[in-house]
Amino acid sequence: MTIVHKAGNIHKNADGLSRWALPNTPDNPAYVLTGAEPQIPTEGIKITDFRTEFFEEVRDSYKLDSNCHILTSLLAKDCKDAALANSLDYILKASYENGRFHLFNGILYHRSKNTCVMVLCSRMLINTVLLECHYNSYSGLLFGERTMERMKTCAWWPSWRKDVIEYCHSCDRFQKANKATGKRFGLMICIQEPSTPWEVVHMDWVTSLPLRGDKSYNSCLDIVDTYRKTPIFLPCHKDDTAMYTYLFFWNRAISHTGLFKNIISDRDPKFTSALWTNLHKLLGTKLSFSTAYRQQKDGLEERMIQTLKDMIKIFCAYCLEFKDSDGFTHDRCKTPAKLETGWNLKLPVDIHPTASSVELLLDKVRHHANQSMNDAFEYAKQKWDKSHRTPEFKVGDLILVSTLSSNNIKGPKKLKDSSLGPLITKALHGTNAVPVERSGELENKHPAFPVG
Repeated sequence: MTIVHKAGNIHKNADGLSRWALPNTPDNPAYVLTGAEPQIPTEGIKITDFRTEFFEEVRDSYKLDSNCHILTSLLAKDCKDAALANSLDYILKASYENGRFHLFNGILYHRSKNTCVMVLCSRMLINTVLLECHYNSYSGLLFGERTMERMKTCAWWPSWRKDVIEYCHSCDRFQKANKATGKRFGLMICIQEPSTPWEVVHMDWVTSLPLRGDKSYNSCLDIVDTYRKTPIFLPCHKDDTAMYTYLFFWNRAISHTGLFKNIISDRDPKFTSALWTNLHKLLGTKLSFSTAYRQQKDGLEERMIQTLKDMIKIFCAYCLEFKDSDGFTHDRCKTPAKLETGWNLKLPVDIHPTASSVELLLDKVRHHANQSMNDAFEYAKQKWDKSHRTPEFKVGDLILVSTLSSNNIKGPKKLKDSSLGPLITKALHGTNAVPVERSGELENKHPAFPVG
């Protein structure tokens, strides 16, 4: 069989493939100069936007560094001097033997998979490149990984990965402006659970409520029993003094429950006043002040406040305590009324239990409540600790304070820094609180900040 070429362009693709190749002459658009020395493809070299003076400083820095001077000598002569190559450092020697270094216009370039970037050896020039890749207005204070990706296409030196991470960690503006996305500090710590009702209570205020009642109440003092989760809602006014607060607290709460052993609350001015603290000191009641987002706070009063707001939208105010006392709690697996009296509150369709079974039933209920309470804490601790880690602070360390729960920081809320500082650690209160040297906008804050 004989194949004969027949001119024609009916099938253009086949027509182009069937033509003879053009000779390698200057008339050929794809002409390749033969016998010329191979050049580094400039498409593979990352040309940065630095000025000419910067590249002159790079060339001059090679003369002051022994390794770079040896590399330029080896690549300029295009000779393999084994003795001279063996005098290089281990990392540079391995890269040289693998053919990763090239010399172009007096500047060393390091070739990786898809890039070929210049080699730096002067610490001043390295800091300049780090500043351009991280702190420049076009860089936007990138994270360590993103700064590293940018550095891959700009420059190379033996310890460039380590230096990029250290530079990002040492950038004060970067630490304050960017939010941490890893595990937060502070593992959950168990509060000493009470063994009897009304031994430990949580207290908090509910403000900005609509005016109601003959006395136009606009706030509510929420008191929650830690053991049974039984609430007491005391209507009041937002501008009540500490003296008036203590009087109606004594008349409407203490008269029914007795003295409390421990009161857990926030740092409201009424709770931290000299009158409130001194009166409870005389009565032998311990005041435990806490803050938001603290590991020891289980959110009991906040959850009860949310329940109160939901019930206000639905029920009559006189039935709120009755409704919540008859409500089922998941961590105790019983209603607050049953934990206190041994049975649920009597309703028109209920049958009252016999007196002979009350004591036995009450013991069983409280034992079951303690077991359920421990199981609930273990579950909450396991879930909390998955996203938190143990703090490693020392006295004298510089730390940053989160502005997540600070509402009095100056400036627009959307543009405020995620952290303030750095501040000096004065002491350690276990693993959940750190007293610091306050300054600036934190002077009016409590000196001890929770960890987490």
